[in-house]
Amino acid sequence: MAADAVFAANMIHISPWESTRALVEGAAVVLAPGGVLAVYGPFRVGGRHTAPSNQAFDADLRARNPNWGVRDLEAVEQLAQAAGFDPLETVPMPANNLSVAWRRRSA
Repeated sequence: MAADAVFAANMIHISPWESTRALVEGAAVVLAPGGVLAVYGPFRVGGRHTAPSNQAFDADLRARNPNWGVRDLEAVEQLAQAAGFDPLETVPMPANNLSVAWRRRSA
């Protein structure tokens, strides 16, 4: 199986951390060098929520399931880099979300 890009919206925060790891590692398998992994959703940046509404949303998610929650962007970036991706772009979006993209590194 091969793909030019992998995109996940509103997934990372409403699933266990293992799902994020599987998303990144799976993208590394199906993307050739130059392929793009992109995600969209709320993140903490520098260990801090980007808005009070995201902090409240995070608390609500964790109350529903302790394995869920708004993730640290830096932790996701670390996973991506370890799996062979380089940062491409981070774009602030409406509703205090981010679009984040990485490009699959050449072997």
